[in-house]
Amino acid sequence: MRAGIGYCGEATGAVAGRQVAQQALADGAISRPDLVLAFCAAAMDEEQFLKGIKGVVGESTPVAGGTAMGLISNHHLDYTDCAAAAAVLQWDSPSPVHLASADGLDRDGRETGRQIIRSLGGSLEEQLLFLFYDSVRVPPSPTSRWILNSSAPLLEGIEDAVACPIPAVGAGLVGDFQFTAPRMFCGDKAATQHAVAVAVPRTPGPYIKIMHGCTPLDGSYHTITKIDGACLYEIDGLPVVDAINELYGNDEWQQQRPVVSLVTIGRHFGEKYGEIREQDYINRLITGVLPDGSGIGVFEPDLVEGDEIQFMLRDTDRMVQSARENSAALMAQVVAEGHTPALGFYIDCAGRTAQESRTAVEEAAEVQAVFNQHGVPLLGIYSGVEIAPFNQRNYGLDWTGVLTILTEEEAHAAV
Repeated sequence: MRAGIGYCGEATGAVAGRQVAQQALADGAISRPDLVLAFCAAAMDEEQFLKGIKGVVGESTPVAGGTAMGLISNHHLDYTDCAAAAAVLQWDSPSPVHLASADGLDRDGRETGRQIIRSLGGSLEEQLLFLFYDSVRVPPSPTSRWILNSSAPLLEGIEDAVACPIPAVGAGLVGDFQFTAPRMFCGDKAATQHAVAVAVPRTPGPYIKIMHGCTPLDGSYHTITKIDGACLYEIDGLPVVDAINELYGNDEWQQQRPVVSLVTIGRHFGEKYGEIREQDYINRLITGVLPDGSGIGVFEPDLVEGDEIQFMLRDTDRMVQSARENSAALMAQVVAEGHTPALGFYIDCAGRTAQESRTAVEEAAEVQAVFNQHGVPLLGIYSGVEIAPFNQRNYGLDWTGVLTILTEEEAHAAV
């Protein structure tokens, strides 16, 4: 497999589409494009952007992706209104990729997931799924907050329909930091309320690393005793708002929007009271106190009564350190196991940008440095939700960077 990256930060529409596609073909010395992963800012004319790409790679080459909150490449970190980037991929065997999309996320996400797998058809053993979906069910208005599509029903639908587990990496896309609705690139069209999936050969691997840098605030576990979807009301039989007031020492956190800083809710999948390991946790962002003050909102409605949680500290210094150490470790693993890295794909929570986390450096720059040191193409996006395999299942994640490395095919390598 080979890959090339294209980036444009000035032109818009069809011109940007042509530019990123031409750059990517040249960068990867690609003569027969099998797949394009493409993303652009929501302010751009996405139909024209897609048309520009298709004019270069050909109408038969599938394009997956959509509008995103920002773009990452080897030499660019851009969340402006003109950001656009693409990766063009070519496998040694012709067209080993299969793309499917389905609508109805705002009606029945689980059925959307099932429909995607039915449309992909065939055996998905030894495949990796790139999965992107429209995160915004209802965009914000002057009088109401946004409503999101959850990743959980979509992933459950996929799990329902596959004969064997298939690892998925991807993102819930959001148009911009104002939660504008995104547009999804679904092969040959741009659409809303869709999910799009591409099944590709795993090659040796896949190599996937989840990184967030969050650590438990203390050693305490709390049991959820009242929750309704994405609205959490009680832990340990007491109001959760009171518990968080106590953590902060005041109630000023209740004014924070769209997410509460410093603290997240963590689910621990490792040994209880055992060694604290970053890879044993997934996090749920707190989206603020409910209007009536009775509880808090969480970003994904997959917590249930009886679940044990911990309050986690969002430390920006640790976040940057985590990105540096984990990306270097993953690259070192690929090399140590005798494989050749062909492409890095980094899906990064938009809250981790320097702009949103108020850091002096960009956390994703640590990932860039590793890939540039090794001369490996890198594409990344800033997302609303990150998707990765974890604990034998695929999960939607918050405040997380998901790094995937695809490797060159090796006939002798065991998958």
